[in-house]
Amino acid sequence: MDFAKRILKIREEINDHNYHYYVLNDPIISDSEYDKLLHELEELENTHPELISPDSPTQRIGAAPLTEFGTIQHTIPMQSLANAMIDEELIAFDKRVQKLLETNSNVNYIAEPKLDGIGVELVYKNGVFTHGSTRGDGITGEDITQNLKTLNAIPLRLRHGNHPIPSILEVRGEVFITKSGFNELNINQEKQGDKLFANPRNAAAGSLRQLDSRITAERPLSIFCYQPGTIEGIAFETHMEFLEALKTWGIPVNPHIKNIFGADEILKYHHDMESKRNNLPYDIDGTVYKVNSFSLQETLGIRSRSPRWAIAGKFKAQQVTTIIKNIDVQVGRTGAITPVARLEPVQVGGVTVTNATLHNQDEIDRKDIRIGDTVLVERAGDVIPKIVKVIIDKRPQKTEKYQIPGTCPICGHKVYRSEDKAVMRCQNLSCPAQIKGRIEHFISRNALDIDGFGEKLVEQLVDKKILSSVDKIFTIKYDDLANLDRMADKSAKNILSAIENSKNTTFARFVYGLGIRNVGEHIAKILEKHFNANIHTFMNAQRDELDNIFEIGPIVSKGIVQFWKDRDNKNVVLSSIANGINIAKPDLSLTAQILEGKTFVLTGSLETLTRSRAKELIQKLGGRVSSSVSSKTDYLVAGPGAGGKLKTAQKLGIKILLEEEFLTIIYKINNK
Repeated sequence: MDFAKRILKIREEINDHNYHYYVLNDPIISDSEYDKLLHELEELENTHPELISPDSPTQRIGAAPLTEFGTIQHTIPMQSLANAMIDEELIAFDKRVQKLLETNSNVNYIAEPKLDGIGVELVYKNGVFTHGSTRGDGITGEDITQNLKTLNAIPLRLRHGNHPIPSILEVRGEVFITKSGFNELNINQEKQGDKLFANPRNAAAGSLRQLDSRITAERPLSIFCYQPGTIEGIAFETHMEFLEALKTWGIPVNPHIKNIFGADEILKYHHDMESKRNNLPYDIDGTVYKVNSFSLQETLGIRSRSPRWAIAGKFKAQQVTTIIKNIDVQVGRTGAITPVARLEPVQVGGVTVTNATLHNQDEIDRKDIRIGDTVLVERAGDVIPKIVKVIIDKRPQKTEKYQIPGTCPICGHKVYRSEDKAVMRCQNLSCPAQIKGRIEHFISRNALDIDGFGEKLVEQLVDKKILSSVDKIFTIKYDDLANLDRMADKSAKNILSAIENSKNTTFARFVYGLGIRNVGEHIAKILEKHFNANIHTFMNAQRDELDNIFEIGPIVSKGIVQFWKDRDNKNVVLSSIANGINIAKPDLSLTAQILEGKTFVLTGSLETLTRSRAKELIQKLGGRVSSSVSSKTDYLVAGPGAGGKLKTAQKLGIKILLEEEFLTIIYKINNK
């Protein structure tokens, strides 16, 4: 027997059966026949280990358990979508799109069910699955490659279909567990005496984050993919064309996705899916609408947090009644005082709810919420449970109106409410509730990244009054640490060394660590570029300047100005600098901002630079990199293998650069 040929044949058969089962939803063999094929392949590969390849179906579980997850940065941010809670907001979305596109015609959208699962990204290189990650914060996700490999629905090698296989394919999708699979999982959990999962989404999230992929393999995980990341080697004009290509490559796509036109069809699809939600084999919490044309998506652009060309329509939440046992107040990292209702436990949409946010005193007064009331509670998707209304007829006698206490429950200082705000705040900067939260954020991985400086150490240092604000981290001495519980000599020295190393940081990391409202990692990098990493200029920035920065909206700019109005916040920054913080200067080997306002598209294979390096250089010089060609594109950089994007650029009369010409512009070296 030619074992190599037999192994290849079985692999092709198994991959073909996976395609029929997960993509076409039309299995052509029984489970026992499938298992028999897989068993034969395992035996052959065990006998001939030199014939094992990484994309073999037997390699879905092959790595040793991890000690921790690494991280992977998404080449294109995985953005969240704006939500439409009512029909009128879906209609308003369509009107905005028409207005921005300057058309009175019905816009072509792709309508999709919104799965209640876990967002992931899969990356294929030359058709082979290389790695995958969670959505994370949208910029950086956890490396869960080994766990994703255990999903039979994810092809380890793309099929050859009607479209050529791209050299790079990044595709986003949603991992989920079906309702029946969830029930079986909990039955097994109960038999083994393990804790039951609250809902399919939590079960899927827990399964994907197992350090031992063998555990993940035992969980009934599925996936549907729906969005491109970076793609090299092939271009698509529409989102539907991309989805059709995914199916031919063997990647599962939701069968309920539909091509629609205009607001009327948006509403019809939304209502149809809402009526079907309980009959679907998996949980959905809404619908999603995306402009079909990629060039129109590019024209519409993005906000700082979400694209203008897409929206999620949320379903009405299921509602139940329960009783308010008590009302507590919590103090957030920024000092916000939030009242929380403690409820008699109740099931809402498959989740046990024991708490509900009351938001603020205005909300409590408007609904006249009191301890002891019977209330109507709702929860939609991941939205925090909320109280819809009080059932007055069931109110006990002698209840009293609830008033948020006038003092902070943590430090006892008076709380303050400005005239134009609904939220009360504790303004005591030494309030332990704020100090701990601010420090934990400041030292986190994506901020100052101080190794070994964990939550328990923060608690001890704050409780012992060694730390009262983030800048005091840089004044910690050996004796401060040596006297703490379970702090050995080596550990204390390691922490001091980590603090010293953290002093050399970037503008983006430092600003993100300050915890300015609405300023995440992505916005911090935009600010770093605009202010040329000058923290002093940034501290004195005015609303007008901030509003004019691309991707900085009015909510973000207002939050920044409000943050710097507090002199204590400026003093913390100045104190940090005085105690050794050194913010790295931008790369001066490049002429700053010479590409301000210019949009580039990269296509084909670059020979001198990698694609990611070219993108980095353009962004450092103030330019933008887009994934698709439109009338707003200034330059197309075309390498060998350029295809559809090159043709589109030629039709639109866009300036086309060879790599040598591109480098001449970037470095201004005039044919050097």
